[in-house]
Amino acid sequence: MQAHEVLLASQEGNLELLRAAFAHTSDHLRSLALHGLLKNNALTDEHIRFAEEDPSRLVRHRLAQLGALEPRINLSLLLHDVDFAVAETAAWSLGERVDVTPEEFALLLEGGAHHDHAIVRESCIAALGAIGDQRAVPVILLGCADKPAVRRRAILALAPFDGPEITAALEKALLDRDWQVRQAAEDLLAIENEQ
Repeated sequence: MQAHEVLLASQEGNLELLRAAFAHTSDHLRSLALHGLLKNNALTDEHIRFAEEDPSRLVRHRLAQLGALEPRINLSLLLHDVDFAVAETAAWSLGERVDVTPEEFALLLEGGAHHDHAIVRESCIAALGAIGDQRAVPVILLGCADKPAVRRRAILALAPFDGPEITAALEKALLDRDWQVRQAAEDLLAIENEQ
């Protein structure tokens, strides 16, 4: 079985081939099949469970991507994945969802403040900014003092919020060593001054 066959099966709604690909030894084919099953409204809870436990990070990563579209996918579990890329994508997907549970929101707060990998902290902070819940502000402000990529994302994540602590953080960011942080802060302050 080849990747192009799985992609064609996804387009044509060939569920038999997609199910066979999902059971294939190739993680690339399993990943493609996972997306095809969702696209064709044939993704079962059993498929999701198998993908959550798949030994390949490629399959778990694809599942985390699909979590933005499919609420049955347990993004809380994937946010704890041993592979930082899977955890980062799970956080991104939570930011794309219309609603997040209190548990998911708490995990984003925890990840934004304390995850070992900066890219996961960055993704959690971006998701918190997208959600726009005021309870996220302390974690986003904490991100303003993190590594440059996290600081850039944290400044952008402040966009939905206002108040003296937000203005103070933006003004402080105007003096940041990283030019992209300074630029993001300048842009947000300009918008704030126009309102």
